[in-house]
Amino acid sequence: MSQDANTPDEGPVTRHAARARAWLKHAFEPETPEAAAARRERHDPKVARRMVIALSVVILLIVGLLVIFDWNWLRGPVGAVASAQLRRTVVLAGDLDVHPWSLTPRAEIHDLRIAQPGWAADAGAKPGEQMATVGRVEASIQLPDLLRGRTVLGYVRVRQAKIHLIRDRDGRGNWEFGARDKGRSAKLPAIRRLLIDRADLRLDDAQRKAVFEGVVSTEESTTGETAGRFLLKGDGSLNRAKFVARIVGEPLLNISPDRPYHFKAEVQAGATRIRADGQIDRPFDLNRFGAHFSLSGADMNDLYILTGVVLPNTPPYRVSAGLVRDGGRWHLNKARGMIGESDIAGQLTVDTSGKKPHLTADLHSRRVDFDDLGAFFGMRTRRVGGETKSTPTPGGRLLPDSTLQVDRIRAMNADVKFRADAVNAPGLPLRKFSLDLDLQDGVLKLNPISFSLDRGNIKGRVVLNATKATPHTDLDLRMTGGRIEDWVSRRVQGLPVVEGALAARLKLSGSGNSVHRAASNANGSFTLVAPRGEVRQAFAELLGVNASAGLIKLLSEDPQKTPLRCAVADFQVRNGVAHSNRILVDTGVVLVEGSGSINLETERMNLRFEGDSKKPRLLHLFMPITVSGPLTKPGIGVEAGPAVAQGGLALALGSILSPFAAILPFVDPGLANDANCGALVREGRKRGAPTSLATAPVTESQIEGAQKERKDRQKALRDERQDRDRNNRKGRD
Repeated sequence: MSQDANTPDEGPVTRHAARARAWLKHAFEPETPEAAAARRERHDPKVARRMVIALSVVILLIVGLLVIFDWNWLRGPVGAVASAQLRRTVVLAGDLDVHPWSLTPRAEIHDLRIAQPGWAADAGAKPGEQMATVGRVEASIQLPDLLRGRTVLGYVRVRQAKIHLIRDRDGRGNWEFGARDKGRSAKLPAIRRLLIDRADLRLDDAQRKAVFEGVVSTEESTTGETAGRFLLKGDGSLNRAKFVARIVGEPLLNISPDRPYHFKAEVQAGATRIRADGQIDRPFDLNRFGAHFSLSGADMNDLYILTGVVLPNTPPYRVSAGLVRDGGRWHLNKARGMIGESDIAGQLTVDTSGKKPHLTADLHSRRVDFDDLGAFFGMRTRRVGGETKSTPTPGGRLLPDSTLQVDRIRAMNADVKFRADAVNAPGLPLRKFSLDLDLQDGVLKLNPISFSLDRGNIKGRVVLNATKATPHTDLDLRMTGGRIEDWVSRRVQGLPVVEGALAARLKLSGSGNSVHRAASNANGSFTLVAPRGEVRQAFAELLGVNASAGLIKLLSEDPQKTPLRCAVADFQVRNGVAHSNRILVDTGVVLVEGSGSINLETERMNLRFEGDSKKPRLLHLFMPITVSGPLTKPGIGVEAGPAVAQGGLALALGSILSPFAAILPFVDPGLANDANCGALVREGRKRGAPTSLATAPVTESQIEGAQKERKDRQKALRDERQDRDRNNRKGRD
């Protein structure tokens, strides 16, 4: 049945039926003369012979062409294609030999030259310098694997190579031939045999300030410790320190893309040593591998050159962890070890896929040795009798002067939490330590940073802004709930000389690339308050230099005590010099006023204390006490002067106390109402001094007037005694 062209298709069943009918018709109907003639022509032996001859001629022509073909004719085109792919000039200056007649075709390139990229001249490359020159490189490819869709190189051999790698300050490397893929490594084809006879390698890394010079080679030995193993080794110097690397793995011949490749590695860079035992999940794809490693060295800060991760200065360390790389993320699992005499454990992750590496860490320590923290702030550490000891900086300075590496701080971001269950700090009441560190685009914040004390705590924040050439530091630390006897170790008959509550606040802001330099120009304030307590009466008497009572009681170790009603030391820091606003110690027997300054640049103090007894004495030597000299070892003395009679209590105690009405809430809001200092402020109010926070504060002129009035009264007493002494001498005469 015929079907009209416009009739819709009847479906696959109809089509199959039509084909079956056509086949039956062809099989059983007689052959036409025309069809028979065509069939005989197709099967004519002469025609077939002519087709075979023509095909043979074509094959012979191709073979002949390949035999007489000079592969050097392709050096220019091959170099042009490679230049386009690598984005720099590639020249095949020597012969190009190709051996195609094998299931593993082989090629040899003589005198291969790869130029530096254009930007390398600004990073220190010499004019006309090559990134790499190779005397001879050979490679073969396995056709059976290629037909199965896998690229496998039978062998690669490199001879007489010289390579100069460069990384600029922005982290751009001349080994990156395409668009930068942060945090990822290139996937290399599988290589059954890799031979590097000798490659002279130099690396100039402006970002990490590292220079490496050495030789890299490989071998597959049949004897010795590495028999039947693949060995990659490098020898040279890294920043003029010895560098040795050894990577030993399974024979490359046995590599399977579907089976992990096991390896061991050892690296020594100066005092740093790294050992690893791991596997690459997919051979020649370095984006996925795992290993268990251990490392040790003199200072964790040195690891920046090798890893690009910024770590603080530390004493000697040894740490082990499980390492897993997942693309641009590096995970350090179950890290555990010792830093100095302090243990450390936790998890770390470094993400290198962003613009900057980002470190995330949660670390914990059962016990931190306080001397180990000194290196973190730039102090020098050394081993003494198997222990880490912090030592003063050169010149006997207390504040560290080690230069802060601001370029490293700008090179990465971080989010770190650290907790220490115990702190070993002989002579200091420190018990626990913790901090939360946030580093973002050159701004480092320790917020909060906290020390738990035997009683009380120190807590606050530190912000270091390293976005400019000279970093700027803001510090605000507050101590609450402390005790004086925990900080003053002096004891008599087993009892503390002074005891009581203690609070303090330190608020500073300064610029400089070290702790000492930032302190040398700092501005801010420092306030210390002892709101209540007790003090040995002999010590209190000495503050008034009462020779008839204090010296005798101190020498006899009289345990008698007197109340410490209030002690306040308030300093204003300007350009690195702390000037006293007010220093007051009020005990049951003596009222002491002080003044002076502390120079943070020279680290010297010059303080003076004047005491006034509250009770009548037969003899009172009015000689001020001085505390002066270096902060690390100040000297205490008595200022020479005439001995005068008892002068009595200051006339205007309220005028002395009134400035503290604003000081107390600054240190601890509870002090203004709950402490004895607050009671003294209220006492001053009763005397008529304007001490209320709601009223106008006492002016400097009022304070100076009260001080002048007191000095005038004391001078009048001295003059009166001198007149009396003269009259007595005249009477005797």
